[in-house]
Amino acid sequence: MKFRFLLWMLGRLMAKASRDNSAFREQLEGKALTFQLHTLDGKLARHFVVKDQRVVSKRGLAAHADFAIGFKDAAYGFATMTAKNKQLAFMQGIQNKDIQIHGNPALVIWFQGLTKHLVPKKKAAEKKAA
Repeated sequence: MKFRFLLWMLGRLMAKASRDNSAFREQLEGKALTFQLHTLDGKLARHFVVKDQRVVSKRGLAAHADFAIGFKDAAYGFATMTAKNKQLAFMQGIQNKDIQIHGNPALVIWFQGLTKHLVPKKKAAEKKAA
C-alpha cells in the first residue's frame, strides 16, 4: 500500500513540477517518452508519460516503455525509493538483482536526476540554522 501511494504521489509531484518548476521543465525539454516503475511480479505498476514538457501519470503497465525499473516487491520498492542514499540503494539492488532495469540505462540516470527537483527547497532561514 505504501509503495502504491508513493508511486501515485510521485506522479502528482512530477505533474505539478512540470507546470510550476522551470528547472524541472528544462530537464523535460526535448523528451517524449514513457517509463514505468513496477514490482517484478507485475501486481503493482505505474507509468509516466513525458510529452511537451509535461508529465502525466497513469496506473498499470505501459503498452511500451522506453525504460522500466522493476523492484522485487512493493516493500523493497518503497524502502529503496525512500532511502536516505538512494543512489547507493539502487546500486546495491541492481547488483543483488532485486532491481531490474529494462530499456535505456541512460534514461534511468536522467530520471534519477529529474527527481532531485521534487525535493522541497529549504528556506534561507532554515539553511542558516543548519
